Amino acid sequence: MSDITPLLIENLSVSYSGKTVIKDINLDVKSGEVFGLMGLNGAGKTTIIKAILGLRDLQCGNISLFDRGISSHKAKSELAYLPEKFEPPWFLSGMEFLKFSMQLYNRKFDENKMIEAAASLDLESAALYRRVNTYSKGMRQKLGLMGTMLTGCSLFILDEPMSGLDPMARSKVKSMINEMKHEDRTIFLSSHILADMDEICDRVALLHNGSILYVGSPKDLKIKTASDNLENAFLDFIEQKQVA
Repeated sequence: MSDITPLLIENLSVSYSGKTVIKDINLDVKSGEVFGLMGLNGAGKTTIIKAILGLRDLQCGNISLFDRGISSHKAKSELAYLPEKFEPPWFLSGMEFLKFSMQLYNRKFDENKMIEAAASLDLESAALYRRVNTYSKGMRQKLGLMGTMLTGCSLFILDEPMSGLDPMARSKVKSMINEMKHEDRTIFLSSHILADMDEICDRVALLHNGSILYVGSPKDLKIKTASDNLENAFLDFIEQKQVA
């Protein structure tokens, strides 16, 4: 495992219209791990992701990718991002979109590899040759995951990657993520489906009202709250902190 830290966030604060929405956050995501960011709507998850991508100015603090600043072209060339509301260009076929994604990262395009990946996500190969405006929400999400994960980048930022997927597709995506992890890829993801995060995440961070309340394994959070699942542990931990 590499000594280089794929993602390091130090003393990060971000404000909107003079109001601080992210407060003094510190996170380090290690090479080869799946790291999950949990939080209620409005907690600041998307703001953190935008800051990592360089799309949001920092009030204070620092973010580095592979021990380089977030403006580094070399660092960004090893980061692939899937947004929460992924909408591929409607006029492209699925295969054209995948070819475009590979070209963006100067990666070799292998049509057979794309077909194999589609099969692994239960996406019919014939669909890859149709325009994406004929796709369902779940099909578009699978295409987005393929266009992100097949770039071969070292760090993946996935915002609600299971959005619109049925249980079978979610299971296949989790298998894909675990395979990437074994290849020493690093995955930083945000999701409201905490059962999935419980299964795949090595560590999670609990974000509430702009602050990090917990960083550690899902198992340890469940032990701390005497909960049998991550969703109850998440809610119980927030309640305990509010009472305290």
